[in-house]
Amino acid sequence: MATGADRAVGMSLVGFSLLLFTYYTIWVIILPFVDSDHVVHQYFLPREYSVILPGIAALILLLCVGTFIGVVTWKNRRPKVD
Repeated sequence: MATGADRAVGMSLVGFSLLLFTYYTIWVIILPFVDSDHVVHQYFLPREYSVILPGIAALILLLCVGTFIGVVTWKNRRPKVD
């Protein structure tokens, strides 16, 4: 059973993910249809970053997963039997 701290951390991660998803959805899907001189554009990065930032995040994720797999494989090596 999850403790109160685990639930708090889980809810904060869900809240952060929801906030990030909402921000990105507005940035990528809705903002191109808003006039470029509208005041809402000052709260968002330029559109080029909407492709660059997820690409960098994907590379970091792949690096972390690959490193984890490499470490687990290295630790579970069996010594050679002579």
